[in-house]
Amino acid sequence: MNKEELKLNKYEKLGLKIGLEIHQQLDSSKLFCECPSKLVDEYDYEIVRGLRPTQSELGDVDRAAVEEAQKKLRFKYQVTENNCLVETDEEPPHEPNKNAVNAVLMFSKMVNAKIVDEIYFMRKIVIDGSNTSGFQRTALIAVDGKIDDVKIQTVCLEEDAARKISEENGFVVYRLDRLGIPLIEIATAPDIKTPEQAKEVAEKIGTMLRATKKVKRGIGTIRQDLNVSIKDGARVEIKGVQDLKSIPDVVEKEISRQLRLIEIKNKLNERKAKISHEIFDITMIFEKTECKIIKTMLEKNGKVLGIKLNGLSGLLGDGENRFGKELAGRVKAAGLKGLFHSDELPNFPASKTHKSMQLVNWEVCPNYGITENEVEEIRKNMKLDVNDAFVIVVEKDNIARNGLNIILSRAEECIKGVPEEVRRALPDNTTEYMRPMPGAARMYPETDIPPVRVKKEEIDKIKLPELFDEKIKRFVEAYKISFESAKQLVAQGYDEMFEGFVKKYEPKIVSRVFLNIIPEIEKEEKDVSRIDEKMLDEVFNALKNGRFAKEGLTAVLCSMLTSNIGVEEAIKNTGLGGLSEKEVESVIEKILEEKKEFVKEKGKNAFAPLMGLVMKKLRGKADGKIISSILKRKIKEMVSE
Repeated sequence: MNKEELKLNKYEKLGLKIGLEIHQQLDSSKLFCECPSKLVDEYDYEIVRGLRPTQSELGDVDRAAVEEAQKKLRFKYQVTENNCLVETDEEPPHEPNKNAVNAVLMFSKMVNAKIVDEIYFMRKIVIDGSNTSGFQRTALIAVDGKIDDVKIQTVCLEEDAARKISEENGFVVYRLDRLGIPLIEIATAPDIKTPEQAKEVAEKIGTMLRATKKVKRGIGTIRQDLNVSIKDGARVEIKGVQDLKSIPDVVEKEISRQLRLIEIKNKLNERKAKISHEIFDITMIFEKTECKIIKTMLEKNGKVLGIKLNGLSGLLGDGENRFGKELAGRVKAAGLKGLFHSDELPNFPASKTHKSMQLVNWEVCPNYGITENEVEEIRKNMKLDVNDAFVIVVEKDNIARNGLNIILSRAEECIKGVPEEVRRALPDNTTEYMRPMPGAARMYPETDIPPVRVKKEEIDKIKLPELFDEKIKRFVEAYKISFESAKQLVAQGYDEMFEGFVKKYEPKIVSRVFLNIIPEIEKEEKDVSRIDEKMLDEVFNALKNGRFAKEGLTAVLCSMLTSNIGVEEAIKNTGLGGLSEKEVESVIEKILEEKKEFVKEKGKNAFAPLMGLVMKKLRGKADGKIISSILKRKIKEMVSE
């Protein structure tokens, strides 16, 4: 059995299932108005709102929305030049953007999905403040597509959320420039069998989307979410994996996390653990404490409250996937700054080598300054058995009780195993808790947007784009450039401009400008975003007409950018005006006369060092092939005299 087969066998035994959700911004105006879909640095004014959960049509309230509401957050919305009353939720949405609809229909055809007869928009409750209305509008466009061996369950069209800017003084600040940008959402079935395959499928979907030429490019325009589960575990949705290379590591770390939770569940079942919901006020124990964190909060009229976690001794702080970290993630999401747990405190049966757990705004010191005597007093107060752990928090009474109740709920889930939940990907490829998995009550019909009829003749008119692999192969064959150059041109989005230019200009020169010269200029901190099709056409045309030599391409483009001038002025400023063959010959003769003795001594071997000298004098003023030919001829003449 080879390495790949061993890996596959390992993941089969684990019962690993992975599904992908790809969200890609479409390159059009906003979905429900004519506002431009661009991000801006300035805003005109702010509006302030609060959001609350509402019942669905069946009278149910979504559990994820309820949890968000418990945070009692307020929101500031920065309104920008590319916002109208639709984004501020002061006006009903306009009819959906036809270009965006057509882009999603095109991709649906590319994956052979079954396109719906009528497009109905739904409201998806989102009350984290990222939508001013409290919901996101989304529509199903197609189902049952396929990429290789992976089923595409759904292809949807939805609006992007507002852009989070900061959190300040009890407010979350959002900018509305991103709100309403159309997104295509592609969801696969859990058919992906390995972490590496997940990366490959995401890559394939990305290249297909770029092939449509209807999507935005750049950081933040595409986001990958992962659904991961293993045998005896649960489906966990991981949001916001930005880098494709990170996908395998994110999956591996989620597998490890779920395996650890399954191990904890089995241990708790062995210990026949049951969670008590009693909350203990142990403020008196810490009246003379040396712990700076507790002392500071008590001076602000805070309390020290604690809970007993039956059967969890030794399971909170052991190993990389510490359950204490899971608990901290839950209370952090609810607004509590941190917690202490028994496995990291002195004189506790399960305490091992101390591993400080840094939490928001809390300084880290050995054992946080909590003494053995204080721990012993907690044990007596809570009547702990040897297998029992405890958690304490120090905060205002209501905040502390809310946080401890959340921890107790999470501990009860632990007895059952791995909870279904939504988690956020972190820079180190671990994850943290965001919210429970939303339920069906989250979705209900959008009544402000009439259905959009999808006619067969309209679908038939949509022409499928050339896929990247096909285009790369064609570029190599048609334009005689290398496979690597063709691949880079396509991957970097230069393929359309390249094809436009090679109808008039030399393919290898055009390719070199895109792949070598423009990156060189960018390294010199020049603003290459100003190099547009018109500027390049002027440069290529001047080169073709002999106004300067190809060796001067970098200098001419740099001069045009730096001085904001046209190509003729740039040629003049750089002194790169094209020389006639007679003028080139004259310069070479002068150099050879100065190096006469060197030529006689070295003979034909004088060519290489002299070529460097001549190119230094003539670079950009004459074609290198012409210079080389004249120099060889002149050396030969001089040697044979």
